[in-house]
Amino acid sequence: MALARASKVPFAFILLCCLTPAVYGAGIPAIEFNTAADGGTSYSVTIQILALMTALTFIPAILMMMTAFTRIIVVFAILRQAIGLQQTPSNQMLIGLALFLTFFVMAPVFDQINVDAIQPYMAEEILPLEALDRAVAPLKTFMLEQTRDSDMTLFIRLAGEVDNFDTPEDVPLNILMPAFVTSELKTAFQIGFLLFIPFLIIDLVIASILMAMGMMMLSPIIISLPFKIMLFVLVDGWAMVMGSVASSFNM
Repeated sequence: MALARASKVPFAFILLCCLTPAVYGAGIPAIEFNTAADGGTSYSVTIQILALMTALTFIPAILMMMTAFTRIIVVFAILRQAIGLQQTPSNQMLIGLALFLTFFVMAPVFDQINVDAIQPYMAEEILPLEALDRAVAPLKTFMLEQTRDSDMTLFIRLAGEVDNFDTPEDVPLNILMPAFVTSELKTAFQIGFLLFIPFLIIDLVIASILMAMGMMMLSPIIISLPFKIMLFVLVDGWAMVMGSVASSFNM
């Protein structure tokens, strides 16, 4: 048995040594550049796949920084807190609902990206860098429409480039994205404040009634929660909230 094991090890080692040069000799080149007739540069499929896999790690950040997702999920979280439900709907349900509503709001932008960037690139009519520039343009237009001038001015001043941009379209993404997110958070909290008011009134009324009845040891939240849920259902709250958030975007 020991002799058999000893004979297998050198054989496997010799086989590996023989196959290694053949494998490396027939391997796919890691980097390959091709210069087009117009002076542009295209990359090998290996580099494109590597760049695509790397870009996938930035999808959550892109989703939060360049789309309507931030405003929607913040409004939903404030709404759940205003009603007084800590875990219902769950975080997974809120995120899923926010994602679908984000796709609904961003549908015109995504359609434009598909027509201007993805389809020409798939047809090999444009190079990857040009496709990326075309894809960013509709997103940049969307963010400029939602960003307040005060927030844009703030980050331009912080970047020390006050006199470097003639029009808002000239502002780079590294300045536009934080300004856009700041505006989205402000708008989301404004909507959340308006959502909080009717539920806060119910809490105050229930607390006053319980105090007048001498039931100070009973938590008002236990009594007010069914009334808040009933009010939200009677006014068709989810449809109103989703419709209001969707219509709050300047498209």
